[in-house]
Order: sequence, then structure tokens, then C-alpha cells
Amino acid sequence: MHGGNWWSFVRADEDEKPTISAGLLRRVWGYARPYRGAIIFVLLGIFTGTLLDRLTPLLVRNLIDYAIPQGDLGRLNLLALGLIGIPLVGGLIDVWQRRYSSRVGESLIFDLRRALYDHMQKMSLRFFTNTKSGELISRLNNDVVGSQRAITGTLITFITNVITLVITLVIMLGIEWRLTLLGMVVMPLFIIPARRVGRMLRNLTRTQMKANGEMNAMMGETLNVSGALLVKIFGRQRDEVDKFSARAADVRELGIRSALIGRGFFVIIGLVSAVGVAAVYWFGGYLAITTGTFTTGDIIALALYLPG
Repeated sequence: MHGGNWWSFVRADEDEKPTISAGLLRRVWGYARPYRGAIIFVLLGIFTGTLLDRLTPLLVRNLIDYAIPQGDLGRLNLLALGLIGIPLVGGLIDVWQRRYSSRVGESLIFDLRRALYDHMQKMSLRFFTNTKSGELISRLNNDVVGSQRAITGTLITFITNVITLVITLVIMLGIEWRLTLLGMVVMPLFIIPARRVGRMLRNLTRTQMKANGEMNAMMGETLNVSGALLVKIFGRQRDEVDKFSARAADVRELGIRSALIGRGFFVIIGLVSAVGVAAVYWFGGYLAITTGTFTTGDIIALALYLPG
């Protein structure tokens, strides 16, 4: 929907998804439970902010269909104030919601890192002998941050999109059900490339994590006192630089590929959105001309509710 985060719908095939079990959900909730109060505030903020955002097209419709044609200056002033007040109040709610969500996210990072570090301290010497220190550091940094983003980023975005979708569909169906169904016809055009992009990004993300882990491991092995001493004793400075350059180049190329795939995805979404908006304007105009029961404000409001 308009203003929604379509990127969150990108996903891999069902058989490529990680297995989500009851035990895994209990472990995740175990970390989130101490912050359930803040999570409730975040959900309330999401719902209120989304509801306010969905009111803007209705104000535009009222402005076009009633205030201007009837020359009603009082209504015009109120609608103008509403168009200013909604984003102002919505922005304040978003800041308030962001405060709680960031607090939950950073607290989760702290809890996860502490738990992981405590677990590593209990491992045997054999574990540290067979595991590269750079990989352990990568787990404490990149993987923990990734877990936090999944909870406070992906999950919140998913909830926001679900709330937005439900509220928007209810409003659009109340305005004109035929145009609503027409606008939804373009959804398959979005889902097919989204799933393909999801598979590509999932594989690319795994490769990026592996490449970053290898680069971090090499830095951990060669930039400590014993590693640097061995490099200098055997005169392998140039060899180590070349090896590090190769690994850093892999990380660079993977980042470029990820950026290009992401940009291509948004180009496709832009085209799909244009098709949906054009269909609504065309069919809405047809109804307005042939039946006279459909207004210009209705057409514009429905177009504003479509993905953008």
C-alpha cells in the first residue's frame, strides 16, 4: 500500500526457509519477555500511526468532492489543518515508537552478546584450538546484530504492513469494491519477481556472511602479536596483503551485487505500481463518465492507497 515497505515481502521459497519450531520460538520469547511492556507500546504506536496515515487520502477526497465545489472555506481550512496535523502527530508517534523499539533492540543485543560470551567462556580448550578467533568475533558482532534486526526490524515491519494492509483494504472496499479488486489484480505481478529476488538475496546474504567471517578471521590471526611476529619472521607481508586483498575484494563484489539486485527489485515494483495506478485512474474515469456515481475524489483517494 501507499507508503508501505514492500521490501519486507521479499522471501525465499518455502523449502529454503529455516525451520521454526516451538522450542525456537520459546527461546526467542525468552529474550524478549523482559521487554514485553515496551513491545506493547511499540505495537500501539504502529497501529495509531498507521491509522492516522490512512486518513490522509480521505481528507483529499473530501477536499476535492465537497470543500472546493461547494466553496466551503470553513471546511477547506479544517481539511488543510488536518493535512498538516496528521503528518505532525504521526511523526511524533513515530519518534515515540522508535524510542521504545530502539531500546528493545539495543537491550536484545546486550543480552545476546552477554549470553553468547558466557557460553564461549564455558567451552573447552579444544573448541578454541579448532575455531578461528575471527569467526568467534564475527558471531559476537555480525550475527548478534542480525538477530536483533530480525526481531526489531523485520518483525516490526511485518506487523506494520499487516496492519496497513487490513486498514487500507477496509477503507478501499468501503469507497469502491470494483476498483479495489482491480488494484489488487497487479499483486501477482509483484509476487513472482519478489520470490525470485528473495531466493537470490538469501543465497547472497549467506555468501556475504561467510566472506565477512573469513576476512575477520584472517585479521584476527595476523593482526595480533603472535600472528604479526610470524608474518615478519618468515617475510610473508606481501603474501598476507595479497591474500587479504582477495578476501576484501570478494566482500566488495558481493556488496555490489546485493545493491544492484535491490535496485532492480525496486524498479520492478515501481513499474507494477504504475500499472495499478493507471488501471484505477482508467476504470475510475470510465465509471465516472458512464455512470456518474463515482467522483474525482474517489478515484484520487483509491490511487493514493495503492502501492507507491
